[in-house]
Amino acid sequence: MADEENMLKKRFIELAERAFSKNIYTFTEFLSPSEQALLKSCIRGVPYHFEGGYENSEKAICVFGSEELCGYEESAPISFLKIEPCSMKFSGELAHRDFLGSIMSLGIRRSTLGDLIAKDNVAYAPCLDNIADYICENLLEIKHTNVRCSKIEHIPEDALPKPVESEFVVASERLDSVIASIYKLSRSESKGLCEHEKVLVGGTPVLSASYTPKEGDIISVRGHGKFIYRGIKLETKKGRLRCKAELYK
Repeated sequence: MADEENMLKKRFIELAERAFSKNIYTFTEFLSPSEQALLKSCIRGVPYHFEGGYENSEKAICVFGSEELCGYEESAPISFLKIEPCSMKFSGELAHRDFLGSIMSLGIRRSTLGDLIAKDNVAYAPCLDNIADYICENLLEIKHTNVRCSKIEHIPEDALPKPVESEFVVASERLDSVIASIYKLSRSESKGLCEHEKVLVGGTPVLSASYTPKEGDIISVRGHGKFIYRGIKLETKKGRLRCKAELYK
């Protein structure tokens, strides 16, 4: 694991230095939240930002450079794919894992794909520009269902994941308490998730279960989901806290 992280750091630094020295934009592939946190820990003095294809996506490309540095604007090399059955009438039920598994079976790297969205037997996938045509030409069948894959300008608004408002009661705003209440876990289970680097706040792992989340924090819990913490709504008569969050299902 340490060797992999060192190789990633080296690659990030090389891309950053190239952008800075040549005044051009450089790009990573799609990075997981933990990889984004690793990048943030080792890059200094070079402007960069992340693009995932849509707001609050977890996987994202790092764009090194800025209009001030490079003298022009450029976006991440992301294409958008729509994958749908050729005939809805004769289609089997297709889930997220079916779409993703079939794409991966084409022999491409997971890092060339962003966060795939599956809804009503149709999937939308951000991917690197340089593999979009390959996927369109070769993705012909999913679970014995004939499909067509095409490039689109952007993912439709009504297909994007929408957070669901939720309220919950906790004794304190500790991170482990908030996670336990939202996902119906014991405090020891939620504390263990923090200690094993499975909880990320704003893309950065938080090891301290006693961390107090701030209003607007985007919190990802590996294996459970993601939510936006919206703070305390009120204090109950018994001194407990009624809090709010927006959960991504």
